[in-house]
Amino acid sequence: MTESTHAAPPPPTGNPNGRRRAFLIFGVVLLVAAIVWAAYWFATLRHYESTDDAYVAGDVLQVTSLVAGTIAAVRVDDTQSVQSGDTLVELDPSDARIGVAGAEADLARTVREVAALFAQEAEFRAQLDQREAALARSAHDLARRQPLVADGAVSSEDLAHASDSVDELRAAVAAARAQRDTLDAQIHGTTVATHPRVLAAAAGLRNAALALKRARITAPLAGVVARRNAQIGERIAAGAPLLALVPLDAVWIDANFKEVQLRRIRVGQPVTVRTDIYDSDVEFHGKVAGLSAGSGSAFALLPAQNASGNWIKIVQRVPVRILLDPKEVRAHPLRIGLSTVVRVDVADRSGPLAAGDVRGGVQAPSLDVSEDPAVEARIREIIATNGRSAVRPGTRFAQ
Repeated sequence: MTESTHAAPPPPTGNPNGRRRAFLIFGVVLLVAAIVWAAYWFATLRHYESTDDAYVAGDVLQVTSLVAGTIAAVRVDDTQSVQSGDTLVELDPSDARIGVAGAEADLARTVREVAALFAQEAEFRAQLDQREAALARSAHDLARRQPLVADGAVSSEDLAHASDSVDELRAAVAAARAQRDTLDAQIHGTTVATHPRVLAAAAGLRNAALALKRARITAPLAGVVARRNAQIGERIAAGAPLLALVPLDAVWIDANFKEVQLRRIRVGQPVTVRTDIYDSDVEFHGKVAGLSAGSGSAFALLPAQNASGNWIKIVQRVPVRILLDPKEVRAHPLRIGLSTVVRVDVADRSGPLAAGDVRGGVQAPSLDVSEDPAVEARIREIIATNGRSAVRPGTRFAQ
C-alpha cells in the first residue's frame, strides 16, 4: 500500500487588517477630497464661466492717401510706435502747389469781375436817368405840339416824328431799366467779398490748400505701424492703402463662449484675463461689454446649411466682447491675436443681455482748412487787393 504525501500550503504573508485599513484611509481621503471639491465648487467655481478660446482684438486703421501723388518720403516702418500727428508719408507737393496758385489766380479774376459788376451798377443807373430825362423832354415836346396841329403851326409829319421819338425813348428807358434790374439781381444784398461767385472761388482756394496739406500724411492717433506698403517714388491714387496703424491702447478681448455658458453671462460682469505672453505673472481686469449678434458660424464666409438629412448638432460658440482696464493695458501692452484665458464672474446676473450704451470708437482729428488762419488771411488779402474800393468797409468774410 502506497502512501501519498501533499505539500503543506505556505503560511499567509502580510497583515489583512493593515490592508483593509489602508483601503479605508484611501477611501476616506477620496471622500474628503470630493467633499472639499464640492464645497469649493458650490462656494466659488459655480459663480464663474471660463474659456481659453479667447483672443486679443483691436482696431486696425488703414492709412490711405486722400489725394493722388508721388511718394517722396516714408518716415516710418513696421513695428515702429508713433504718436498722433507724427508724419508717416510725404507726397511730392509740386502738383498741389500749382493747384493753390491756380486757385489764387481764379479767386483774383473772380473778384475783379464781380467788382466790375458793382462798377457797372452806377453806370447803368446813370444811363437810365439820362434816358428817362430825354423821354420826359420828348413827351413834353409832343404834348406842346399836339394843340398846334389844328392851327397849322405844326405839320402832322412833325407831330408823327415827335410821337415816334417818344416811343423810341420809352423803349430805350425800358431796356435800360431791364439792364439795371438784371445787374441788381446779380449783386443785390451782397458785397464783393460775399458774392456767390467770390465765395465759390474762395472755396476752391480752400480746397486746393487742403490738397496741399494732405500731401503730408500724418498719424490720426497713437499706435504701432504694421503692413507698410508705401515705397518711395511710387505713384499712388487717392484712396491707395499705404500702411496700417494699430492703437494698442484700445484693444479688447473676444472670448468665444459655448452657447450653454451664455445663460449666466450678462453685460457689466467683472472679468479676469490671463495671457500666454505674460503667463500668470500678470492678470488683467475688465468687464463684459456685450455679446455678438450671432455665432461664429453664422457670420462665416460660407455659413453652415443644417437643412440636410445627415445633420449633427454641434455646440455653437458666440463671441463675447470684454473691455480691459486701459491703465493695465498701457502698463503691459498686448498684441492683436494673442491667446488668452478668460474668467467671468457670473454671480451678479442683474445686468442686461444686450449692450444698450453707445461706445465711441477711435476718431481721427479732421483737417479743416477753413479754420486755418493763414488761408483765411490770404483770401482776405486777395479780395482786398483786387476788389479795391468795391470792397465795402466792415465786410464779413464767409467761412
